[in-house]
Amino acid sequence: MAGKKQDFPATGLGKEALGNKAYEKELKRLHVELVKLQQWVVHKGLKVCLVFEGRDGAGKGGTIKAITERVSPRVFRVVALPAPTEREKSQMYVQRYIGHLPAAGEVVIFDRSWYNRAGVEKVMGFCTPEQVKGFLAAVPGVERAMVESGIILLKYWLEVSPQEQERRLRDRITDGRKIWKLSPMDVKSFTRWDDYTQARDEMFAASDSSWAPWFVARSEDKKRVRLNVISHLLEHVPYELVPSEKVKLPKRKIGLYKGVDYPFKYIPEYSPSAVGPEKQRKAK
Repeated sequence: MAGKKQDFPATGLGKEALGNKAYEKELKRLHVELVKLQQWVVHKGLKVCLVFEGRDGAGKGGTIKAITERVSPRVFRVVALPAPTEREKSQMYVQRYIGHLPAAGEVVIFDRSWYNRAGVEKVMGFCTPEQVKGFLAAVPGVERAMVESGIILLKYWLEVSPQEQERRLRDRITDGRKIWKLSPMDVKSFTRWDDYTQARDEMFAASDSSWAPWFVARSEDKKRVRLNVISHLLEHVPYELVPSEKVKLPKRKIGLYKGVDYPFKYIPEYSPSAVGPEKQRKAK
C-alpha cells in the first residue's frame, strides 16, 4: 500500500552460526528501516523510550551501538547516567531520570535506567531493602503515567549465561580496547550471580505490566541479539514511510575561484611507529 511500510519480518536467519557476511547484510537492511522509523518519529512527533537492562557483559552497549550507528544522535539519544551526586541522592529517586525522557520527535535509549535500584543498588547494598520495596511498588504507576502521556516504552532485558559472561569479562582484561568497560563495580559484582538472578526475578514480578512489559533477549550470540532487538523494535513502534520527493543534487559551479597560496598544515600519513608503546617509551 502506498505510503505504508512493508510487512517487516524478523531476521529469518534460523539458529545456525551467524557469519559476518550474513550479519552485515541483515544489519544493513535493518538500518534502512531504522532510518525510516526515525523520519516517521520526527514527522509525527512520536516519543519513544527504550530501556536496556542486564548483567555486566550481557551486550547492552553493543546492541545500543548497533541501533544508533546509522541514525541521527539528535533523534536517537543515549542516556547512560553516572553515579548520583549528593544532591541527586537527596531527590525523589526517579527524579534524575524524568528530565531525560523523550519529547516529541525523540527516541531516548537508557543504557541502564531507574531499574538500577532493583538491580545494582540492591545487590551491592547501595540502598535499603525498604527503598527497593518502595521502588518496586511505585514503578508500575510511574510507567503507566509515562505511557498515558504518549511515550512508547519498551523494556529489554539481555540474558547471558554465566560462562559467556565470564568469557567476555576476561576478554575485557586482556583487550586494551575494552579495559575501560571493566569497572571496579563489575569485578565486585562478578561473584554475585545468584543475587542478581534473584533481584531480576523480583523486578520482573513487580514491574512486568500489561502497559510496560519486559522483553527478554538471549544474548549469547552478540550479532544475533542485535538483529533480534532491532527487528523487535521495528515491529513495536508503528511507522510508515514519510512522503518525500527523490533527492536530486543541483548543478554547481566549480573551479572559477582560484584560491590563495595558503600554508596549510597537513597531518602526516599514519605510521605505526608514531603511536603506541614505542612512542610511550620515548616520552618517558
